Amino acid sequence: MSAPESAVSADAEVPEESRGTRRALAVVVAVVFIDLLGFGVVIPILPFYVRSFGVSDVYIGLLAASYSLMQFLFAPVLGRISDRRGRRPVIMLSLVGSVLAWTVFGVAGEIDLLFGTALAVATLFASRMLAGAMGGNIATAQAYIADITPPTISYHAIGLVGASFSLGFIFGPAIGGLMASDPVVALARDLFPPFVPATRFSLPSFTAAALSLVSLGFAFVFLREPERTRAPAGTPATTLVSQFRAALADDDLRGLVVSFFVVSVAFSGIQVMFIPFAADVYGYGETETALFLTYIGLLGTLNQGVVVGRLARRYSEAKLAVVGAVGLLASLALLPFSPDIGAFLPAVGGPPWLTRELAALLLVGALLSFGNGMLNVSLSTLVSTSASADQQGNAFGVTQGAGSLGRTLGPPSMAALYVFAYWSPFVVGAVLIVPVIFVLASVARRPRAEAP
Repeated sequence: MSAPESAVSADAEVPEESRGTRRALAVVVAVVFIDLLGFGVVIPILPFYVRSFGVSDVYIGLLAASYSLMQFLFAPVLGRISDRRGRRPVIMLSLVGSVLAWTVFGVAGEIDLLFGTALAVATLFASRMLAGAMGGNIATAQAYIADITPPTISYHAIGLVGASFSLGFIFGPAIGGLMASDPVVALARDLFPPFVPATRFSLPSFTAAALSLVSLGFAFVFLREPERTRAPAGTPATTLVSQFRAALADDDLRGLVVSFFVVSVAFSGIQVMFIPFAADVYGYGETETALFLTYIGLLGTLNQGVVVGRLARRYSEAKLAVVGAVGLLASLALLPFSPDIGAFLPAVGGPPWLTRELAALLLVGALLSFGNGMLNVSLSTLVSTSASADQQGNAFGVTQGAGSLGRTLGPPSMAALYVFAYWSPFVVGAVLIVPVIFVLASVARRPRAEAP
């Protein structure tokens, strides 16, 4: 963009710059939302898809872990490439990979018929690993937002990405359930050519691929490379280990990287183990559990898209991170005992299904959503303010990679604890948050002048 003419006043420049920033922000958030919507579409069918091959339920956990592991390995790589080559190419490349991954995922059933179960299951893992590798684009999207927004509004802007996550997980499963329904499958069989499989597993997968394709087209047309400070062209490529070593050696980033890992271990494990908890303790089935998760998702959208942005105008991101961590700790510790807490609540009016035990669960769930949303957005913003301008992508890649590693280790660990005692994963998750609070409190005590 050429420099403005001298006759143009400074007051005229600012609104145009602001409009350009808002357009760019809207585009990147829309790209993230459409992509995550596709991810959410597959959630309802994933366990049943695995079981259709007649293999153990262990493969469900392994399949989830394979996604997170590849995201862990590739998020720093994509972040580093985006620092050197640009944000837009990396985002578009990841969307191309997502289209391919979801398409292959949908044809695994046909591979089972033609070549056997072993190759079909291997296809599932290959497609999920490719999707996980391409899932590292979230770090690049966060770096993109950090590039185009000043520090005074980056907190709210990064919160919009978190809101996109919540919206994707609210509407995505609903779309997936619709695409897997018998009427839609029957209609697709009438419309599709014979060589295109139309099953309750393939249709959600193809829908996810189509949504990623829409996101790719949207990015191609509307997404522009932001103006920013790039890493020097001669900067040597660094390995994943060296990137983590450098981040852990950085006084500003070390605590944030560790915090991302610990929070991810605790929260991802609780996400996985909440469904058996709801079934064993509350007697909930799939429908009731899905309704509760939708409630949590709606609250998460409100918290990350609105509440944290308004609070950030009055308080520093480090202080809000501490508040979020305390809220998350309290909710995790209270969650397994919510039926007992409900016994102490006054009688709840309203419909008969709204029992005191359910009211307690809804209250604890609201605290969980608030604490997790506040903590996630605050940590992401602290990463942005702790890294130099030419290292934003690398910093986000490393911290998100640490989060992916935590999501790889958390679910199997918490599942083992659940077998020992149903309350133990929740309590252990709360204990894990304690050192995170101390780390964030030390960051909050730093003078504002020390911020890079």
